[in-house]
Amino acid sequence: MQIEQPPKEKPYEKPEGERRGIVLVNTGDGKGKSTAAFGLALRATGRGKKVKIYQFMKVPSARFGEHRMFEQIGVPVEGLGDGFSWKSQDLEKSAQLARDGWQKVKADILSGDYFLVVCDEITYPLVYGWLDLQDVVETLKARPKEVHVCLTGRRCPQEIVDIADTVTEMRPIKHAFEAGIPAQRGIED
Repeated sequence: MQIEQPPKEKPYEKPEGERRGIVLVNTGDGKGKSTAAFGLALRATGRGKKVKIYQFMKVPSARFGEHRMFEQIGVPVEGLGDGFSWKSQDLEKSAQLARDGWQKVKADILSGDYFLVVCDEITYPLVYGWLDLQDVVETLKARPKEVHVCLTGRRCPQEIVDIADTVTEMRPIKHAFEAGIPAQRGIED
């Protein structure tokens, strides 16, 4: 490691543009996509903003750590899926759940009722062809100007990356799973 001096001057200028809702994407093969989105939801909630979280691959009855915490602070989290595809007994049912769920998400984005709508794991039904990519892109473009949307998942389609304001790619450097350590409750749930 090389030691460096802390900056003595602000390393950037504050942008002069208008404040407006932005589209954020957390993608890539590394860990932290959903975790970052949930941190964003907590930050907005802490400022008194109205937030809704949708999880495209989780079942409606899921009770992971984030569900328990968000329930305590009054942030709605809705599972729209049937679990990950390798657990599904009926992939057409999974596809239909994603399509039905997207209609709810789309209505909430376009309503302007929420400061932030999180679309957790939305890239999976997109890359599986279960959701109409053009409809998602058009919805993001048509949202009210004060609405922020955060999308998560691996292999985010380029069409969404192109219209997003902020895109972060999580890249794995090392993962406990590769060393034979299973997922840990409270860290990966």
